[in-house]
Amino acid sequence: MQKIIFETFEAHNFKAKNRLVRSATWENIATPEGGICENSYALYNELASGGIGTIITGFTSVDAHDQYFGGMMRLCSDTLIPEYRKLTDTIKKHEVFVITQLALGAYYTKTQDGVYMEVDIDYMTKAQISEVVNMFVEAGRRASEAGFDGIQIHAAHFFFLSRFISPAVNHRTDEYGGSNRGRARILIEILHGLKNVAPGLHLTIKINSSDFLPGGLTQSDSLEICKLLAEEGIDSIEVSGNGTSRAGIRSDNDEAYFGDFAERLAEEVDVPVILVGGLRSKNVMEDILNNSKIELLSLSRPLIRQPELPELLKENKTDKADCISCNACYRTDGHTCIFVPKPRWLCGN
Repeated sequence: MQKIIFETFEAHNFKAKNRLVRSATWENIATPEGGICENSYALYNELASGGIGTIITGFTSVDAHDQYFGGMMRLCSDTLIPEYRKLTDTIKKHEVFVITQLALGAYYTKTQDGVYMEVDIDYMTKAQISEVVNMFVEAGRRASEAGFDGIQIHAAHFFFLSRFISPAVNHRTDEYGGSNRGRARILIEILHGLKNVAPGLHLTIKINSSDFLPGGLTQSDSLEICKLLAEEGIDSIEVSGNGTSRAGIRSDNDEAYFGDFAERLAEEVDVPVILVGGLRSKNVMEDILNNSKIELLSLSRPLIRQPELPELLKENKTDKADCISCNACYRTDGHTCIFVPKPRWLCGN
């Protein structure tokens, strides 16, 4: 049966009005405490009104002391739940399925002089690893209470969990290292914890297809870990990789640069695979859907320039995104497109 972009898609604890996903994008506009700025509500309202089926909200740290970079949303305190409830309400009024991306930039611990310092993964105690697992689980509970439909575990892009599962970083010799299964143990513990506190939510993961560096996670490693996660009950897998935002993507030529791995993975797991990375044109996306077992397609930069792109594609008002993959959006305040004059999405009134 032919798969269509703009048809309802259902999976475990998941139902979306189409197969297009807004991949999590760090907006850099949260408060220092991780709260939602008024302009964030406006940004997500614009995205949700543009016809997308699913939104994965931006990098959301599980730790109040995570200082890996600025402007991070956080779900590290119950006091933040009302702000995130307002966010999910804003998105859901457009009949959009909404997932939070739970993440950790790095693990920090308080020193004797009161300063928080990053702890090397090799030297973390088992109690500290358990603390990280608990931070993800508690953030998942808050996500459920805030009205999210799903949770994405961020294990890509060389943030904490991505580094933990990478043999280039994790040299542990205990049960949390030494093999793909050992390094993935933290992911499985987080997954099981989330299933306990949020049984009605769709649980997905974002993972590198490869680290693309010497001694790092290979495609074979990633495939093994993904199969482990599928066996342990993950609901879907979004395939990415280090250095995801490649510049100069040309429609019909350089698109879907993680496609080969995603196609292979989709053949070997029984859960939906989500492909992100360089998708720009409708014909390429339709070809991927109908010549592979990939089920969902993720977009990031194209929606920064054209939040209305899904609706334009659906109505055949365009056949490809205007985004030229220049990556200039990453150098602007609030990560806006330099070619589209609009108020900057800053943290303010």
